[in-house]
Amino acid sequence: MNEPLRLDRVQQLRSSARNTLHTWLLGTASLLLLTATAYTLAGGLGIVYAIIFGAVTTYLARRISPRMVLQMYKAQPVSRASFPVGVDIVETLARRAGLANPPSLYVVPSKLMNAFAVGRREDSAIAITDALARGLTVRELAGVLAHEMSHIANEDLKVMAFADMVSRFTSLWSTFGIFALFFNVFGMAGGGEAMVPWPAVALLVFAPTLGGLLQLALSRTREFDADLRAAVLTGDPDGLASALRRLEKVQGMYWESLMLPGSRTPVPSVLRTHPATEERVARLMALKHGAAVDFGPDGPAMPPIKTRPSIVPHIRARHPDIAAFVPLEAMEMPGAPDGSACPDGLVETDGRPRIRPLRGGIYF
Repeated sequence: MNEPLRLDRVQQLRSSARNTLHTWLLGTASLLLLTATAYTLAGGLGIVYAIIFGAVTTYLARRISPRMVLQMYKAQPVSRASFPVGVDIVETLARRAGLANPPSLYVVPSKLMNAFAVGRREDSAIAITDALARGLTVRELAGVLAHEMSHIANEDLKVMAFADMVSRFTSLWSTFGIFALFFNVFGMAGGGEAMVPWPAVALLVFAPTLGGLLQLALSRTREFDADLRAAVLTGDPDGLASALRRLEKVQGMYWESLMLPGSRTPVPSVLRTHPATEERVARLMALKHGAAVDFGPDGPAMPPIKTRPSIVPHIRARHPDIAAFVPLEAMEMPGAPDGSACPDGLVETDGRPRIRPLRGGIYF
């Protein structure tokens, strides 16, 4: 477990470059779609309105505290006394990722196995469900926490918030396209001509669907990049791969038993927020074909990125220095790597379970 990771640096560089390129292409396509819908509806003034609206909403989104989001999920802070393994892993990963302030760890009282990150590099938090802490081994939990830590370090949360803003504003503009469609139909029914050109109407009507698909594709790309960075942070791609397989098995069986017993209907890849588990695991395994790399007990730390505060998400090219692309030595696990991370759980479940669709799970 603590031997230096054999990682194919060429494959890592290729994966990083591909993910960054996909992010730029998808982000640019979303902005072009927004620009086209705004210009179609209101000309140059529409583009100005889009820029002003985007700047204001992005600024306000960055002012939201992570604790406000966590309160929606009834998340509770985790102390070292209650979960020393989890806190140790978070602090170690934050140090290896170059974060000045380690994210706070929270637990959500849910029977679904899930984890998510909120906030920004300076003020962030990672939430895991009680079922995740109970169901994963220490090694698997480290992989999942490293994945969420990578989202924070790479500022994926700001990128996805920006993409969500673009998609919502595109949908807002396209609402007027529905009215334009009715005006055209009624105008032609009365013997007149179309009031709005049909290509413009088609663009406004289908823009939300195109914007949503672009947003989903961008989410899948950032998930791939977080997997890659998680393998570097832990020095153990097998841990994350094992956790992904376990989550796929448990979650799939759970929902099928509730909704579709005896059947298994795969979700089309273009409609997924996350890539298929098989592809994620295959990419993680593709990293393990290089020569052994050993840089001492601490390994080369990923350098902290110094940037000025900005409301515009900065999708940066990865650092070309060796610390950004060479894996760290396999992380020392706080406890038995293959033992349960928290067999007794982190929260007391009392009462009957309640399904909360808006909160994404089942709570007690």
